[in-house]
Amino acid sequence: MSLKGKTALITGSSRGIGRGIALKLAEKGARIAIHYYRNRTAAEATLEHVRKLGATGTIVQADVCKPDEIRRMFRQVRDEFGTLNIFVSNARTEAPTFYEPPMELTLDKWDTAVDSQAKAFLVAVREAVAFMPNGGRIVAISFAPGGRFGSWQPWVAMGAAKAALEVLVRYFAVALAGRGITVNTISPGWVEDSVLNSLPEVFQNGVREWQERGWTPMGRLGTPADIGNAVAMICSEEANWITGQLIDVDGGASLVDAHLPLEFQGIARPTHAGAA
Repeated sequence: MSLKGKTALITGSSRGIGRGIALKLAEKGARIAIHYYRNRTAAEATLEHVRKLGATGTIVQADVCKPDEIRRMFRQVRDEFGTLNIFVSNARTEAPTFYEPPMELTLDKWDTAVDSQAKAFLVAVREAVAFMPNGGRIVAISFAPGGRFGSWQPWVAMGAAKAALEVLVRYFAVALAGRGITVNTISPGWVEDSVLNSLPEVFQNGVREWQERGWTPMGRLGTPADIGNAVAMICSEEANWITGQLIDVDGGASLVDAHLPLEFQGIARPTHAGAA
């Protein structure tokens, strides 16, 4: 499942899930464009790691909320690589820029969420395919539960934006199928070194205990490498008949029924105190 000779741009790849994706694609032989918004130091560290894996790469900067900056970023990638085989839309604004419940959400925060996801993807895909050969790969990173449910109230803006992103994936999958370009969504579960780490400590601890209790059948949080593995797989030649799909990469969390206690489902695990 080699990606040798391929070129890839991953937005938001200086750290977290994006970094995990960049490193996995580099490990498979792809040349990597590492995108960052503000933290150039982190981008340079990721580039150094990419090179240690034997791959080549470059760094690009842009605010994905601004279409002109997205276009500039793609021009830079085109000047550097000449072609683009893989585009992964992963960048997301920080939680404080959108995190408010629906009755308090400001229009500025709504716009920030939508601009960073649906609008950014619309603009970026059209830029990418202008120099993407037939058979290319486009992947959007979502959080499908945020758009499917309504209980995580302060996530409303990003949930709506991610839901719009997922719809765009399906439309682009049809529009680009004639060129053999696949367009898919990867929806991670809770992952270490992700948005989780920007949330209050009590929230983080609660999520970890929740997973260990059994709400994630595999009993742990994901890692950026787990998501990188899924993206590498969907970008492979062997995945050329898979398009327009939303793929949950969540250790089975999406299979658990929230309507029933874990004990009734037969998958509850003892807490650490009870297991001692």
